[in-house]
Amino acid sequence: MDLELSEDDLAFRDEVRAWLREHVPAEPLPSLETAEGFAAHREWEKLLHSAGLSVVSWPREFGGRGASLLQWVLFEEEYYAAGAPGRVSQNGIFLLAPTLFEHGTDEQKLRYLPRMAAAEDIWAQAWSEPEAGSDLAGIRSTARRVDGGWLLSGNKTWSSRAAFADIAFGLFRSDPDAPRHKGLTYFLFPLDAPGVTVRPIQRIDGKPAFAELFLDEVFVPDADVLGGVGDGWRVAMSTASNERGLTLRSPGRFLATAQRLTEVPGALDDDRVVDAWVSAQAYRLATFETVTKVLDGAGLGAEASLNKVFWSELDTAMHETAWDLLGPEAESSSWVEGYLFSLAGPIYAGTNEIQRNIAAERVLGLPRGSR
Repeated sequence: MDLELSEDDLAFRDEVRAWLREHVPAEPLPSLETAEGFAAHREWEKLLHSAGLSVVSWPREFGGRGASLLQWVLFEEEYYAAGAPGRVSQNGIFLLAPTLFEHGTDEQKLRYLPRMAAAEDIWAQAWSEPEAGSDLAGIRSTARRVDGGWLLSGNKTWSSRAAFADIAFGLFRSDPDAPRHKGLTYFLFPLDAPGVTVRPIQRIDGKPAFAELFLDEVFVPDADVLGGVGDGWRVAMSTASNERGLTLRSPGRFLATAQRLTEVPGALDDDRVVDAWVSAQAYRLATFETVTKVLDGAGLGAEASLNKVFWSELDTAMHETAWDLLGPEAESSSWVEGYLFSLAGPIYAGTNEIQRNIAAERVLGLPRGSR
């Protein structure tokens, strides 16, 4: 691809850089994994939306500004370089929204996307269950057909953002007699609906970054089925491909971490820092390649699993290098929270062990179970 940026791209980047320089809070917001911090980050999202920067690549009718996918990548680079707040709305805008654009009805798009862009609805991801984490096809929560809709029952766990979010998306087994990957349906449901119980789960630092969801015959109308009934696996794989392959972890995040790493005392004499810098730049170029493929009409397939393994291991390696260089001082540094979060990277969005199996079987064509 042509790596030279157009005049429009450069102007867009400069506009974003100037706005962030003026508006990024001088002091970090409280952790978004607390009630106070969640509310503060929602207000930040609303400020981004008022400037047309919350979802830059979306069409204008849904709250975006019609920027190109490449310009979204540039926005992400500037956003992380500026040290801007974490995106409390990421489950919605980065995971569900691409799925809505691909599989949603016109009515669903108009009903959900503008509210998502404006942070009026913050979404939780309700996929994992106590007996079905990376093995998503093993879910047991059920959807039972009734007049005008469905009754959802079961238990979801490790639901990100659910402790304080407004609404959720998740998979439920709508046909218990169908094969594992069949008979699944993708539903959208409010977390304050009758029959929903939210039980926060504390992270290692004590903050409720997740929650368990208990559903007892929660009514969901037919209008809140995303994709076709029984077609949930295909729809969910669309979400998973975006989660692993492009939108959830843009290169800007790792470019910014690599830059911070070079500023740690002794960093420039450590080969691991050089490797981290090169790896972050390589991920940036690989993302440009992915953008080019998407613009040419290609989908995000099993290659997204390779992407997920790469960025999660890069994140952990950079934070571990920082801790090694800082020694005892690391425990009181700004690297602590990022380090703890990086340890989860090889687990969330599908464990890296599962992603390697997917890559082996679907990218390399190896027999099932090969190592």
